[in-house]
Amino acid sequence: MTAEIISGTEIRKEILAEIKEDVAKMKAEGKRVPGLVTILVGESPASISYVTLKIKTANELGFKEIQENQPEDISEADLLALIDKYNNDPEIDGILVQLPLPDQIDDKKVLNAINPDKDVDAFHPVNVGRLMIGGDEAIFHPCTPAGIQEMIVRSNTETSGAEVVVVGRSNIVGKPIAMMMAQKGIGANSTVTIVHTRTKDLAAHCKRADILIVAAGVPGLVKPEWIKPGSTVIDVGVNRIGMNEKTGKAILSGDVDYDAAKEIAGKITPVPGGVGPMTIAMLMKNTLKSAQYALKNS
Repeated sequence: MTAEIISGTEIRKEILAEIKEDVAKMKAEGKRVPGLVTILVGESPASISYVTLKIKTANELGFKEIQENQPEDISEADLLALIDKYNNDPEIDGILVQLPLPDQIDDKKVLNAINPDKDVDAFHPVNVGRLMIGGDEAIFHPCTPAGIQEMIVRSNTETSGAEVVVVGRSNIVGKPIAMMMAQKGIGANSTVTIVHTRTKDLAAHCKRADILIVAAGVPGLVKPEWIKPGSTVIDVGVNRIGMNEKTGKAILSGDVDYDAAKEIAGKITPVPGGVGPMTIAMLMKNTLKSAQYALKNS
């Protein structure tokens, strides 16, 4: 039996509609709307494309959106001063600095300069610590892991007591989603194992997973025989494996052999159209949460 497809594209639409409704309600009650500033340094086509999509989404939701385009040769001091300006702007709830930054700027110093309560990417060490504590302390969840958890919840996958195996140990996806799935709460209460490419008998760990989250960045790493029949498979990998000569678009592959895996798994995310569309949606949800948090505490 072919697996149920968990569509990130469709779930993204649901989440954005919910955010838009909340913003409209804030307006109707005479409250200010969420404010987001996007800071782009230089003219990298990939960065411009990604920032443009963030701006478009924020505007469609009714956010106050400020775009700060800065030259490639901006000094670190000037960039830090710009961040400080928005840290102190009461109408801005989220500050996004598009990475990578030019060589003259220390990425870590810049990200750490953002007020943790406006760090809607959830990269600041304070927000990493809040995530570890869990519960109400975790104001923001990192966007891709948050998207993964939403997909699991909205696909009605049982997580309480489930064996979750996370393939990958990155700070961006693997570690945070493992922590989120292990904590108390909706879409969590799981028993979690983190594995990686150095793990002995990786296949054996994957085979016992009720929920398999694969974020290793290795095309086709997880073979179909590694998948437990009826399990939920979340493929985070987006790997360019070639170019379509007719369309000129990249051919993408996940970390899982999708065509074979969908005949074994109970539920599975596609690549593309799975986890990818969720990231910006969760970024917007974090910005809304930041605004709500600020209004509640003002």
